[in-house]
Amino acid sequence: MGQKYLIDSNVLIDYASGRIPPKGSDFVEQIFEQQFLISVIVKIEVLGFDDLPQKIKAMENFVGLAQVLPLDEKITERTIDLRRKYKKLKLGDAIIAATSLEHALVLLTRNVDDFKNIAGLQILNPHLI
Repeated sequence: MGQKYLIDSNVLIDYASGRIPPKGSDFVEQIFEQQFLISVIVKIEVLGFDDLPQKIKAMENFVGLAQVLPLDEKITERTIDLRRKYKKLKLGDAIIAATSLEHALVLLTRNVDDFKNIAGLQILNPHLI
């Protein structure tokens, strides 16, 4: 697997909950084993998700295995550009998209519609593999 991926919040939550179909789940596991990359906003979203209080420690441990890509100046500037160009793009999604674009990563997400219009952004839905 030469391509590198940025994993969105919904993929982490779906994977931890067993909601990704087997082929997609196997694919996600391969990514975890090779290079588990997330944006800092994904860390915030996943660990701030309070629907799974009984699983929070497990999620903290799981997210702790990831390489968290920070919100640096290049990503900040790209996020601003994306927000200006795509008026309906939410801030968190803009940060994730900017991180993916700046690091030349394919975005692994279930929420394809949130990102599909962003020029140059490569997207893959693990639920459809």
